[in-house]
Amino acid sequence: MNDVRELLGRAAEDAGQPVISTEVIYARAARVRRRRRVAVSAAAVCAVAAGAFVVPGLPAGQEQAPRTSSVAAPAEATGNSERARELTELLPDGVGSVEQVSLAVVIKHATPEQAEEHPVGPLDGQYAVRRDGGVGYLVVGVMDAKMMRKKFGGGPQEANLCKVMVGEPHRTDCVREELPDGRVLTTWSDSMDYGDGTPQWGPELVARLTLKDGGQLAVRDSTGFEADSALGPLLRTAPLTRAQLRTLVLSPELLPAK
Repeated sequence: MNDVRELLGRAAEDAGQPVISTEVIYARAARVRRRRRVAVSAAAVCAVAAGAFVVPGLPAGQEQAPRTSSVAAPAEATGNSERARELTELLPDGVGSVEQVSLAVVIKHATPEQAEEHPVGPLDGQYAVRRDGGVGYLVVGVMDAKMMRKKFGGGPQEANLCKVMVGEPHRTDCVREELPDGRVLTTWSDSMDYGDGTPQWGPELVARLTLKDGGQLAVRDSTGFEADSALGPLLRTAPLTRAQLRTLVLSPELLPAK
């Protein structure tokens, strides 16, 4: 349990960013457990099942009790339907209905104040995509060069995101594309099969656009997650195909105005 909480604590400083990926936290926790070759204790299982990840503004030890209803948790992040409308205009027909949500609110049951985000890009945010009875997610987030340096502790960043570093999960069908303007687009598939944990994320596509100034635009194209707080079952396929995801990531509307 201490291993899980330590890893979750290290992720706290990025918890307010729209690109937070709780799956990485669970993956790291799983690797610690495998290295030590011990079974997960019942206490750790309970902590993860309760959705124990850090939300900005929610002090340690004051986590809210998990709710059992799949629709009881408030989903709106800021009530910003305008941002969802603008994103919808960039998406192809037939994607489904799009609404802006807060995954911290949905999964952790944080209050909107505790889950407050500070977007860099004009359409940064987390969006539920409802289609054919299921609910998937599009997560859009821009990090400027300063934020990227902080993320990597000021050290050098790996230029080729298809090159998996030690301890990182495998990236399936990873494609690195050097664009004529000097930017680099990398896309891959992720099964999200990282062992036990709540929520259990379904498969997704990931795209990261490395900007010329050292910043980055990231988009998660997820089939959804399974948990008591889920807004609906998984989509059969991700909201966007790989080609559609590429088109979205290259949309200038996702980047801050120069």
